[in-house]
Amino acid sequence: MDTAAVKLLAAAFAIGVGVIGPAIGQGLIGAKALEAIGRNPEANGKITPLMFIGLAIVESLAIYALVIAFIILFSF
Repeated sequence: MDTAAVKLLAAAFAIGVGVIGPAIGQGLIGAKALEAIGRNPEANGKITPLMFIGLAIVESLAIYALVIAFIILFSF
């Protein structure tokens, strides 16, 4: 197997494994926020901004995995 093929497989593995956690986290954040809003609709104004902050933090983990995949692809 040549170096280019190994780089492609490593990058695919890095992004594939690196986004599993953030995907689960985003699903849980969205589900719990909707559950909380369903239980107490008046708290919508307080829950929604906090939900978006949590989503942004979790999404940054997926972006780190993407950066690592790019580093693997474009190194050497």
